Amino acid sequence: MATPICSISLLSVFLLLFSLEKGYAVEENEATKSYLHIIKVNSLLPTTACNHSSKVSNSLSLEVVHRHGPCIGIVNQEKGADAPSNMEIFLRDQNRVDSIHARLSSRGMFPEKQATTLPVQSGASIGAGDYVVTVGLGTPKKEFTLIFDTGSDITWTQCEPCVKTCYKQKEPRLNPSTSTSYKNISCSSALCKLVASEGSQSCSSSTCLYQVQYGDGSYSIGFFATETLTLSSSNVFKNFLFGCGQQNNGLFGGAAGLLGLGRTKLALPSQTAKTYKKLFSYCLPASSSSKGYLSLGGQVSKSVKFTPLSADFDSTPFYGLDITGLSVGGRKLSIDESAFSAGTVIDSGTVITRLSPTAYSELSSAFQNLMTDYPSTSGYSIFDTCYDFSKYDTVRIPKVGVTFKGGVEMDIDVSGILYPVNGLKKVCLAFAGNDDDSDTSIFGNVQQRTYQVVYDGAKGRVGFAPGGCS
Repeated sequence: MATPICSISLLSVFLLLFSLEKGYAVEENEATKSYLHIIKVNSLLPTTACNHSSKVSNSLSLEVVHRHGPCIGIVNQEKGADAPSNMEIFLRDQNRVDSIHARLSSRGMFPEKQATTLPVQSGASIGAGDYVVTVGLGTPKKEFTLIFDTGSDITWTQCEPCVKTCYKQKEPRLNPSTSTSYKNISCSSALCKLVASEGSQSCSSSTCLYQVQYGDGSYSIGFFATETLTLSSSNVFKNFLFGCGQQNNGLFGGAAGLLGLGRTKLALPSQTAKTYKKLFSYCLPASSSSKGYLSLGGQVSKSVKFTPLSADFDSTPFYGLDITGLSVGGRKLSIDESAFSAGTVIDSGTVITRLSPTAYSELSSAFQNLMTDYPSTSGYSIFDTCYDFSKYDTVRIPKVGVTFKGGVEMDIDVSGILYPVNGLKKVCLAFAGNDDDSDTSIFGNVQQRTYQVVYDGAKGRVGFAPGGCS
């Protein structure tokens, strides 16, 4: 079915008038290219075929697949394991957001309320929309699929003999008794105190224990230990601090544990700082049928534009940024700077970006004003701006941009603007509002898709470059 002419008229006229207002000497189709995404509606839906042509960053290529995606063989899937519904994904996502806000409040922040590349692929079924990489642990090395999380510090995996409870995972669990490099941390060691930076620690006899719990209720408890971490044949780290889980439960969807990429001394960037200088980057793919990468160290491309880390979050595991503005259809929105005063956390584990109610309201209103020729429909879970595209072959949607401190402008990839929750009958604006303007905003992984996102801890900055997965 051809797209009705009336469906693009208001938006095209608006963009043309806006171009003339700003003095842009452009044709209507040129304005359309500048401020619109023209997409086939079927491209919004998940695919069932694996894109084997996906590219990774460089050097090391370790295949990583979505636990429930099209690139994994049926022999590796758990019998009866189903991907969570969209409602479950958003419920878990809100739990994670609430957990982040609670952790920040508990710290008194807001009392008013040699490059190594590990390919990654979308893991929407793992936790709340997280992503996974494969690393080696032990001597001899055994490979484990771990969720990587910029909002967590401690790395852990399920271990034998699993004295309490363990969930099903893709690979066999780590068996410390068969590894010549495994060592428990003593309670008298100063290293034992590091565990408190992520969760809580206690002791069993003279052995240090760790305990971590996540926003969705998932948890891991076990021995705090050291082990050999292998990222490639030339990138091997002895005495890597990690958790050997003996009581684990939650929504990890077959992943063997978690790889912590937070900011404290216990996190991977700090433990490998001599090699990688606290520098890592990733690109999250546009869909679950494609692959991205996680890179550690390496050179920073000149195309990366950096914004400074916010000092307000220095005492937390989180990477804090400052959003200074939003744009829709190429036009900057009139939002008072106070709407961004609570700061922003960039988080690989949060699915949908959360904005202050004031900022989100302006974004949603501007988006709706440019989408009036498409039929709107009822909201869904955390979404309130949704459309029915079931009678269209193509749609034209306004571009959405985010500006960070230092004038760093980021045009959200088209895959990060809309989220289909019920086929094409309900496709929603992929942003949501916090409860209050005093709540920290969170820049989620859907909005980070296809960008190279660079974390430079040594220089206190985070950068973005488009086209990062290709």
